[in-house]
Amino acid sequence: MATTPIPTTMHAVEIKAPGGPEQLVATTRPVPIPKSGEILIEVHAAGVNRPDVVQRLGQYPAPPGASDLPGLEVAGTIVALGDGVTKFKTGDRVCALLPGGGYAEYATAHAGSCLPVPESLSFVEAAAIPETFFTVWHNVFERGRLEAGETLLVHGGTSGIGTAAIQIAKALGSTVVTTAGSDEKCAACKKLGADVAINYRTQDFVEAVRNLPAKGVDVILDMVGGDYFGRNLKCLKPDGRLVQIAFLQGAKTETDLSGIMLKRLTVTGSTLRARDLAFKERLAQAVYRHIWPFATARKVVPLIHATLALDQASEAHRLMESSAHIGKIVLKIK
Repeated sequence: MATTPIPTTMHAVEIKAPGGPEQLVATTRPVPIPKSGEILIEVHAAGVNRPDVVQRLGQYPAPPGASDLPGLEVAGTIVALGDGVTKFKTGDRVCALLPGGGYAEYATAHAGSCLPVPESLSFVEAAAIPETFFTVWHNVFERGRLEAGETLLVHGGTSGIGTAAIQIAKALGSTVVTTAGSDEKCAACKKLGADVAINYRTQDFVEAVRNLPAKGVDVILDMVGGDYFGRNLKCLKPDGRLVQIAFLQGAKTETDLSGIMLKRLTVTGSTLRARDLAFKERLAQAVYRHIWPFATARKVVPLIHATLALDQASEAHRLMESSAHIGKIVLKIK
């Protein structure tokens, strides 16, 4: 364990009851103690993500054994090590994927779900990485099998996931098409590297995608669901892959299955929070191997829309739910 004194209590933000942003309230909690294989992080910054909102609404409970506090990603300094941790030492700068507990001054994380933060990245930037980069790598490149030279369609291009997916796919040699809800957001997507940005409020994205020179796309990353499902199938080229990671417009849809069969399409999807530690450790290693060189060189860096204090978590959620943000929302804790 670390020799630096660690307080016994900490400031945190908890969900008082399922409901609106006002249900995020300040609290005092015991500082968690790292178990075997875990580290204790003094949190400098914590990312705010859509799953935090869904948890606040009472629709996405923490996995068994995880902290009930919201917050799936943090960056900070290691102040204590649990038994068996040899990968890191106290004082190391790290970012971590958590099953919960990020909205606090201290958080524990399994060492396998952590990555070292290079000096080229700030803690605020690093806190915006784990949930988005891990999600993008697994869904776009492992499940979606996107390859260099292929075309990716990203819905919600100015979300945290979207801004990460645009940058990572471009860095790895793909063409990127994205949708967004305003001309301003489309311009932001193109600035990040998107080859084509479609304002879905003024254009039919299906028509726009099918009018591309390639007459469609190879992979789609979708978080909208609802009637986007059938429209997405129309956008895919033969042997295309649709990857579903959320369903903001509803989890149920009707579609014509013949299109899947005739074009030999693959439909898949995943969630990350409930996956086991072995999977997350493997995923962290893949992100470190494939994306970390670009992040270290600042060729792929999270786009930060706003930073707020921990006691402004309610305002951060209101901003998230407004969909007015372009990039990530981060709580700056230290």
